[in-house]
Amino acid sequence: MLSASNLPFSTSITTNFNNNRTSIEEVRSLRFITAVKTPYLPSGGFDLEAYDNLVNTQIANGVEGILVAGSTGEGQLMTWDEQIMLIAHTVNSFGNKVKVIGNAGSNCTKEAINATERGFAVGMDAALHINPYYGRTSMAGLVAHYNSLLPIGPIIIYNVPSRSNQDIPPSVVEILAQNPNFVGIKECVGNERVKLYTDKGIVVWSVDSLIHEAKWDCGAVGVQSVASNLVPGLMRELVFEGKNPTLHSKLMPLFHWLIIEPSPIALNTALAQLGIIKPVFRLPYVPLSKEQRVGFVNLVKEMGREHFVGEKDVQVLEDDDFIIVDRY
Repeated sequence: MLSASNLPFSTSITTNFNNNRTSIEEVRSLRFITAVKTPYLPSGGFDLEAYDNLVNTQIANGVEGILVAGSTGEGQLMTWDEQIMLIAHTVNSFGNKVKVIGNAGSNCTKEAINATERGFAVGMDAALHINPYYGRTSMAGLVAHYNSLLPIGPIIIYNVPSRSNQDIPPSVVEILAQNPNFVGIKECVGNERVKLYTDKGIVVWSVDSLIHEAKWDCGAVGVQSVASNLVPGLMRELVFEGKNPTLHSKLMPLFHWLIIEPSPIALNTALAQLGIIKPVFRLPYVPLSKEQRVGFVNLVKEMGREHFVGEKDVQVLEDDDFIIVDRY
């Protein structure tokens, strides 16, 4: 059995987090976090005007936290300088209205440390960290990796085996949870795992398709949502206003549509169809097929256009309306 005391090497690092904007308990209490999309200009650079409009819409609909440059926000397609700049911009523009969580995850511990230190230096409230992917490590290596990050500041662990190809098991999480800078975990495995953690007092955020049961039956604090980019009002209702299986059933077709291709391809396409962002994709992402885009138009009509962000009519768009950027 792994434990913090039986690792055969030291994983100590000097604590250097000094952020007066927030406390770990404030982050632990966040019920409604949006993993915000990063929009682009035709050049492939950030469209900060569209980004600010997205974030303002989220805040107007009651979001409590913004996750910047996560997998939904395409941090994986950014340089570290771009990623830290976007975190800093979010803090400077919205940090007095919403908590800012910055993605600083990497499969290289050195890179993860550097990104985490830089993110806290520009004022983020917490860092989100996926486990090392592709070149996976052992369970002892996972503990050592996170123990190199936790002293820097508040850390949310992100367990998404569909992306990392490695589950972070409870035996590891329960060790890490002993660290005072461990905020909680974004758990994608399922609600049995959520209940296991919440019964032990570990803070858990769930994902869109699981949140209804996770929140109201299993004790999750809330959601880190992708769908809220599109329907923030409905997602807020789902998380804040009590058990509502009818609303959950209404939202499930959208949750399923958003993962018909690897995320965030469908979200990017949908926001372009709604006229919220320019139809620009950084490769290797490309828009959904026309048939899939027609499916979204039908979905919007079935659910009600009034529930979706923006005011323009939803469009199918033609293939040549999209701009695909390979050098950015």
